[in-house]
Order: sequence, then C-alpha cells, then structure tokens
Amino acid sequence: MNELILELTDISPREFFGQGNENINLIKKYFPKLKIVARGSKIKAYGDEELLEEFDKRFEMLANYYIKYNKLDENAIERVLTANDSDDNKSSEKAGETLVHGVAGRLIKAQTANQRKLVDASKKNDMVFAIGPAGTGKTYTGVALAVKALKEKQVKRIILTRPAVEAGENLGFLPGDLKEKLDPYMQPLYDALRDMISPEKLTHYIENGTIQIAPMAFMRGRTLDNAFVILDEAQNTTHAQMKMFLTRMGKNAKFLITGDPGQIDLPRRVTSGLKEAILVLQNVEGISVIHLDDKDVIRHKLVKKVISAYKSIEHQN
Repeated sequence: MNELILELTDISPREFFGQGNENINLIKKYFPKLKIVARGSKIKAYGDEELLEEFDKRFEMLANYYIKYNKLDENAIERVLTANDSDDNKSSEKAGETLVHGVAGRLIKAQTANQRKLVDASKKNDMVFAIGPAGTGKTYTGVALAVKALKEKQVKRIILTRPAVEAGENLGFLPGDLKEKLDPYMQPLYDALRDMISPEKLTHYIENGTIQIAPMAFMRGRTLDNAFVILDEAQNTTHAQMKMFLTRMGKNAKFLITGDPGQIDLPRRVTSGLKEAILVLQNVEGISVIHLDDKDVIRHKLVKKVISAYKSIEHQN
C-alpha cells in the first residue's frame, strides 16, 4: 500500500482540521478509498497511487485557501474538492485580493472563482450583470466593489436601488415616513454596508448623499454620473423599468445589475426586465454577464441543497 505524508507549515492544525477534526472527517468522505490519519501537524494517507496524487493536489488547494482567507469551513471544502477546474482554486495574489478593509478589521474578499470573475469583469467593463441564485454573494461582492471605488475616489457616490415589488412600488400606502417605508426592502444592502463601513461614517454618508439607497421608482429622470450604481433584485424589473434604469448611466459611472431569474415575483405574463436585458445586451462591447451557481453559495450548507432540489423540479416544468 502506498503512503503519502503531508505536513502543515505556518498553519494552525487545530483551526485547519476543525473542532473535533470535523474538517478532516469531511475531507475523508470525499476520499472513501483512502485511509487518512491526522496527528499533530501531519496527515498520512494510504491507498492507490493515483488517488494519493489527487489527494495531494486537493490538500494543497485547501491549504492555499486557508492561507488566503484564514478560515476553512464546510462550504469551502466542498467547493475545492468538487471543483472541475483546479486552476479556479490555485493560490495567487489576484485571487486573494482584499477589496475592502471592513469593520473590526474584517477583510472583504471575493471567495469563489465566479466572484473573482465578477471582480475582474467590473474592472474591465462599466456595466456588469451578475446572475445567480440566492447566497452566491452577488450583492455582497457588488457592494464591496462600490465601497472600494468610493474609498479610492474612483467615484463620488454610491447609489443602491432595487424594485420594491412586494409593495408594488406604491409606497404611499405603507405606514411611516419615507425612510421607514423603504428600509424593509433595502435591508440586505444596509447589512452589506454595515460590514464594510463604520456606523458613524455610514450615517454621515447617507445623510450627505454620498451613499443613496432608494427604490427603482426614484431613479426616473436622473442622470447617474460619477457613481457606482447597483441595481439589486433586477429580476423583478419590468421591460420599461430596466430600460429606464440602464439609460440613466452618466459619465464616469459603473453599473452593476444583480438578480436571480429563478426568483421572479412579477405578475404572470409580465416579462422580467433582467431576462430580456441579458438576451439583448449579452454581445454588446463594454457589457459583461457573469453567471454564479450553487458552487458559489457561502451561506448555510443547506442553502446549496435547497437550490439543487428546486432546480430539479423547475427543469421539469
């Protein structure tokens, strides 16, 4: 029987192996034909030579991931060990680029191959569509890019918007002042911003208009220049709304449009402006479309399983 001995260097075995060796136990499930033993800072694996070579390669990728992000969890292990293209997970300075130094020293980075593609696309194009299911980091990565652009003075303001489709955008019937009416629909955007900007500074930015958070209806008639603009939940825009929004683009502007075509809340027979825009604009120079999938999910492990389960029945309909 062939033997492979690997040793962790500059990495805490306790953190890498996980509490009660939970990470190692998960890794073992992906290599059931190997006998894997972890002791101290060393891992010994026994089995077929070809499997040991694959294990060696994937283990290095896991170590590189830990070095880049200073953590290793179930989602990361699954992404690395099931990736079709190992190049997506190889360590590089570009892959580990910090987008924003967030609150309490948090380093905000693109954590998956497709999130890194989104970052690259935003550098090269002024308009980017980020398409994918819930939990794939579309909005969070987008907000990080916007905050980075603001901090580096590439833009003068951030504008975040989404269609308040649950209220039919008929906000007058909702209780409270304008901010109280909007907050429930804009909460995911606030949540991302709070990770990246201190409470005092965020309040100041919102009060002086440096950061503007508003529903889609408030974009009409405006020219959005010197701004990083994010349209979130774009699958719930109509043809007219999407066309109106895209034509607001002014000088020195970056537009990021995020959405999940599988979660459309529009009335039946109403075409999603996002679906239409992707078809119409996919070959236009200067516009990029990035697709994220369940391998990019960084929420609870069950989210990925939920997406997969629904995908199977949606494809039957």
